[in-house]
Amino acid sequence: MRGRERGSNGCLMTGDTQDGRTNRRAFAILFGVSVATALGNTGMLSVLPAIGREIGIPDALVAGIFSLSAVLWAVTSPFWARQSDLRGRKPLIMLGLAGFAVSMTLCAIVVSAGLHHLAPPMVIFVLFLLARALFGGFGSAANPATQAYLAERTSREERTQTMASLAGAFGLGTVVGPLLAPLFVLPGVGLAGPMVAFAALAAGMLVVVHRGLPENFTPGRGDTPPRRRGMGLPWRGEGAALWKDPRLKPFLIYGFLVATCQTAQTQTLGFLIIDKLGLSPIKAQGFITLAMAAGAVAGLLAQWGLIRMFRMGPRELMRWGVAAAALGNIVVAFAPDYAAVAIGYAIASLGYGFARPGFTAGASLSVEAKDQAGAAGAIAAINGLNVVVAPLFVLLYEQIGWAPFVLNTVILLAMLVYAMRQVMLRSVNQGDADKEATIAGLERSDEGGV
Repeated sequence: MRGRERGSNGCLMTGDTQDGRTNRRAFAILFGVSVATALGNTGMLSVLPAIGREIGIPDALVAGIFSLSAVLWAVTSPFWARQSDLRGRKPLIMLGLAGFAVSMTLCAIVVSAGLHHLAPPMVIFVLFLLARALFGGFGSAANPATQAYLAERTSREERTQTMASLAGAFGLGTVVGPLLAPLFVLPGVGLAGPMVAFAALAAGMLVVVHRGLPENFTPGRGDTPPRRRGMGLPWRGEGAALWKDPRLKPFLIYGFLVATCQTAQTQTLGFLIIDKLGLSPIKAQGFITLAMAAGAVAGLLAQWGLIRMFRMGPRELMRWGVAAAALGNIVVAFAPDYAAVAIGYAIASLGYGFARPGFTAGASLSVEAKDQAGAAGAIAAINGLNVVVAPLFVLLYEQIGWAPFVLNTVILLAMLVYAMRQVMLRSVNQGDADKEATIAGLERSDEGGV
């Protein structure tokens, strides 16, 4: 019999009944939430160098605008995960969207004030930092609630593919965001225009969630919190000890350093292109957008196509990933023109598109089922915290233009050696290759989420 029926575990099974249609609608809404968030974050990232140069904020401080938000994201995510257990998923998803919309609106106001020289650059920087921090503090509520919502509405057999499809939403937003952002640099609002547009998009999605997303856990009606139903979701800080677990620690070291290199290269790219072309920040924005889009497409090619096509497991992904990323950084470091910069960035992004899913899948495969939530939380934390280090690379760029990319190359080559020699990293490919490729597809570009 076709239809979506509830199994003994309360999960929804595939089919065409009313429950099935409701579940597909819920997934479509959550897919839209993820796309909207990724659009705003990567779109904003693409215009930041031009904003900083126009206002007069030092390059390193421009990169630092995301830092406080990243710290708050890492600190508050476990708290919001617990609150979603207690208060339900939908309210926390709405809180995250509201935090995103308010943060983007305040950022647009601050940037507009800076472009009109209504305050000194350093005052604008502090206000921008605080406005962005609202996203790290409250926008982080949506991510764990979304994952928990989907986990509760799918069977174990469906869950991996559902999560992988949701991850595709972030990848799609990463590509489209930098392409859309320049379209909203309009007379009257200037470089603040993209933030106004992305805030409006988030507000629209907030209305859609409020009206269209059914809640599946209602506190106060005798429901048992998800963790205690055996859903495997975070509960009262479980999994914190995994940070020191010898099974997971090598993957966290590798992942933090690789994510740091990617974030540093991305945040330095805009400044490099402006300087390489010798154009005004606004005129160079289109070139920045094209380069970032090329990198995003390369990353998606790796994650959506090549990983599955060649059935690459975590061990191969971690090795080939850092090797390609190192090559791309060297090309960028000594690029004679804009075209070489864009090509080098695309090569590096292809490498990161291998390496990051590699350590994510490897970490997942290295721990037991009961530790999956803790491992996922640790990976999410390092994907946020690496943003704090990026301003140091931009500061280095201000002193020696090629230095941050050469430093990236050194770190990435060191990770290649580490991946080949470290016991856990070189022995992770013990599972089925198809299963590993599917798990690798779960990797999301959370560096754009902070």
